[in-house]
Amino acid sequence: MRRTLQQLLTVSLAAATFGGCAAPAQQHDAAPAAEPDCHAPPDGDQPQYIVGYGSLMQDESRKRTSPQAGPAHPVEVQGFRRRWIARGDPVSLSTTFLGVSSDPAGQLNAVAYRVDASELAATDRREASYCRRSVPLANLRMLEAAPAEVLAGQAWIYVNKQEAIATPSAAYPIVQSYVDIFVSGCLEQEQRFQLEGFAERCLATTGDWSAHWVNDRPYPRRAFIAQPRARQIDALIARRLPGYFSRIQIE
Repeated sequence: MRRTLQQLLTVSLAAATFGGCAAPAQQHDAAPAAEPDCHAPPDGDQPQYIVGYGSLMQDESRKRTSPQAGPAHPVEVQGFRRRWIARGDPVSLSTTFLGVSSDPAGQLNAVAYRVDASELAATDRREASYCRRSVPLANLRMLEAAPAEVLAGQAWIYVNKQEAIATPSAAYPIVQSYVDIFVSGCLEQEQRFQLEGFAERCLATTGDWSAHWVNDRPYPRRAFIAQPRARQIDALIARRLPGYFSRIQIE
């Protein structure tokens, strides 16, 4: 029986998703592609942090890969741009996920959380279509009023491979189910740390929004059944991206 888009997305997102990252569907038991500086060996004598900017901002999504990870800390990241540039698996129905590209003038808000070696390796497998790159700690500014810990050691972010960058299209649209994961993660941070405007900044520091955007939520007329934060998410998108929000199509 042919799978529905929602079924495909459920499988894809459970295995993948920004940033935080959202990773296109892959064979997750395969080792990441060998590429210079793509997955540099971590220094086992130093604490390890992952910077999540997409689905990894949401607690539930992040814990699927790193259940023992330390708490997520909201941060401002310099030197990168968050964009809709990561295409999913080309087989059957697919989507475009969030990614980042290096940009000396770029900045975005995200989370940083501590992991052990096994969880770093598990995230490499989850984000197999991305390159794990080092982020200088000087490029991370913690946004908590009273941080519970100081970032020290090595920090990593998952960057799109240059040859694989592609923006949304009719065949690879932005899908609301993934936007929901991303924005709900931003709302979690905003409410947990009382960071007014944090979720809105998530949208403002994300590029390549597109009219190729479909609403694939189940029960879209009663969206709260499938997505408890649907009203908050929709109000935020409508306020920040009104030109796109009014054109989102029901899948």
